[in-house]
Amino acid sequence: MRFRVQALFAKDQRKWWMLSFAFLATVINYLNRQTLSVMAPVLLQQFRISATSYSRIVFAFMLAYTFMNGVSGRLLDRLGTKIGYGLTIAFWSGAELLNALTAGALSLGIFQFLLGVGEAGNYPAGVKLITEWFPPEERSHASGIFNSGASIGAILAPPLLAWIMLAHGWRTAFVVIGLLGFVWLAGWLAIYREPQAASAGDQADRLPLKTLLRSRFLWQFTLSKVFSDPVWYFYIFWVPQYLRVAHSFTLRQIGETAWIPFFTATLGNLAGGAVFTGLSRAGAVPATARRIAILIFTVLMVPAIFVGAISGAAGCIALISVATFGYSGALANLLAIPGDVFPKGAVASIWGFASMGSGIGGMIFSLLTGWLVDHYSFRPVFILFGVIPLAAAWIVWTLPRNAQAAHLPPQTALG
Repeated sequence: MRFRVQALFAKDQRKWWMLSFAFLATVINYLNRQTLSVMAPVLLQQFRISATSYSRIVFAFMLAYTFMNGVSGRLLDRLGTKIGYGLTIAFWSGAELLNALTAGALSLGIFQFLLGVGEAGNYPAGVKLITEWFPPEERSHASGIFNSGASIGAILAPPLLAWIMLAHGWRTAFVVIGLLGFVWLAGWLAIYREPQAASAGDQADRLPLKTLLRSRFLWQFTLSKVFSDPVWYFYIFWVPQYLRVAHSFTLRQIGETAWIPFFTATLGNLAGGAVFTGLSRAGAVPATARRIAILIFTVLMVPAIFVGAISGAAGCIALISVATFGYSGALANLLAIPGDVFPKGAVASIWGFASMGSGIGGMIFSLLTGWLVDHYSFRPVFILFGVIPLAAAWIVWTLPRNAQAAHLPPQTALG
């Protein structure tokens, strides 16, 4: 009896160690992504890049990110979590190093395109890992921890990158952040082991592509990402530039304050899991509890429409921080929804396709953001990103809630 308890405890500990790798990978992922954002005020001035041209550079990243998500999810389901995750972080870390060779808008756009190719694998890999290692009732909590890596990376980025750039130059910043991924990779290859159930069951659980493409859930879930994720991309890529343009912040001031909205995003990830747990204890089934939580947190994103109407920087940062809190709380629950309907061997594919919707929305709204800023101001942009999350929440609420409603084969075994 004692041996069985000890074995169970050891297994329970392993899943948290494996989750820590996904968390750290996401921290590094967002440090890579935020390097461009934090460096933007300097790079745009040094290379005389307009807001419209900058939006095209972001578009290049999103273009690669979009189409590679559709590929990376299927590759991860085929290669397995260990090999697939290792390959994706090696590629994006190498691309980050190339950014240090930037000589203008064109080269920066090319290197950001390559970065998008690699970074597309992070979320399908993380969601797959969680579905393999955690039971359904723990996935919102685990997803919140995993996704909080994005917020932690975004918190660390402004002060860390500003310090590196002020001390050693912006090229060094790209190099330092790129090397972090290879440190993670060494630990991953040495420590990670596939769970026995996953290695045996994923082959049987994998669904044919035509089955996935016939699923209403896949297309509707993908459409929801078109309207939800561009909000986060806006805050990631544009907040430092907004603070410089609208409030005349210096790079040092950006480093001192731009982390605040991402600190509240970290809290939102934890709150997302807590709200789900509370709703479940109140009697809501997991599918309903996740959707109610998403609606609650989506409402918190709406007050951002008033950012452009406030003159004080502190008030603007506060409203942005409430919005990022809401986004992360909603996403902590959204990450777990595919695992409620699809088997473990298909969730990376589902998330990969859905992330294509994320990228398509990111591209469209990034170009629109650049045009609005150049021709008007940031005010209509904040109104836009305060409203579109409501559309995403409505689409998620009407998603199929089980395999039968999603038109999956009757024999499909859910993860």
